[in-house]
Amino acid sequence: MTLQRKLSMGLVAAALTVAAPAPAHATPWGWQLTKAGTQAGQQTWQLTPTGTEARFRGLAPVSAKVAWVAGSAGTILRTVDGGRTWSSTGPAEAAALEFRDIEAFDARHAVALTIGNGPDSRVYATSDGGRTWSETFRNEDPAAFYDCMTFLDRRHGLALSDPVDGKFRILATRDGGRSWQVLPTSGMPDALAGEFAFAASGTCLVSAGGRAMFATGGGASSRVFTSRDGGRSWSVTTTPIPSGPSAGIYSLALRRSGEAIAVGGDYAAPTAAPDGAAYLRGRTWTVSRTVPGEYRSGSAWHGRAALAVGPTGSDVSYDGGRTWKRFDTGSFDAVDCTSDGACWASGEKGRVARLTRR
Repeated sequence: MTLQRKLSMGLVAAALTVAAPAPAHATPWGWQLTKAGTQAGQQTWQLTPTGTEARFRGLAPVSAKVAWVAGSAGTILRTVDGGRTWSSTGPAEAAALEFRDIEAFDARHAVALTIGNGPDSRVYATSDGGRTWSETFRNEDPAAFYDCMTFLDRRHGLALSDPVDGKFRILATRDGGRSWQVLPTSGMPDALAGEFAFAASGTCLVSAGGRAMFATGGGASSRVFTSRDGGRSWSVTTTPIPSGPSAGIYSLALRRSGEAIAVGGDYAAPTAAPDGAAYLRGRTWTVSRTVPGEYRSGSAWHGRAALAVGPTGSDVSYDGGRTWKRFDTGSFDAVDCTSDGACWASGEKGRVARLTRR
């Protein structure tokens, strides 16, 4: 395994010990991030007790009440009461694997991705709230390494592998993750030398409004690939975010309108990320005027606002990613927001939190 892949995987040896969680305080929902709220110091992450030390890079909130997280040691947890309690729902046969992405449609239906070389890259699906899981894909190509996935709707989904024979590989489903097919690479541009995607937060591949995007690093430049036909053909754009052996774009967030942000940096140097955030204007990526300044692995839209998280803190933007402001210094890997106004974050040592008002 190369240094690049070790940094991308960030393997954590965590024993799963799910304890009875303590109750969380009730929190009002349905509010939107506002500049006034930030200036008054009213928004913060409220941790929910998960009872585990697993690292959760996979995050799939459905609503203010329902959320799924997936992470190290084959761990998948689900809450249906806003994080007051969590149940362990991961497939027993995946206990030695690393979950890095999970996509959930509701409290019963979810699809989860494990990463690794060859057969360690797998997809599992549940339709009964995690009581049972079906392994719906196992990678048999030793050259493939799947990093992340996205669903364009409840039936159509894509998963991304690092380059095989010089091109990124796309896996597709048309039945909600119950079966998968490797797509032809005739419509995929060539990868750069050393280019790959980062399995950091499940957001190296995203979709919205019928469009899919994935981001890269590792090579001479960081790039964003875009598809408008379900992953069959892709165009590629170079971005100004610095790239290197462990540097590049770690996360994308995409709106239905096509507005997008990218965040990243260098996993090996988390406290310094010059030019580590950019926004999409038309077809051009532009470096943010004020960047988080440190490595960020996850991002999400929350109405007109945007969030970015990483191991050294969380930032918010109110102008489409042009400027960012720090509002928290806790460690998180992933962030996502739901249609009912709830935002969740997850990360190391079992950390899962909801964005709340003080």
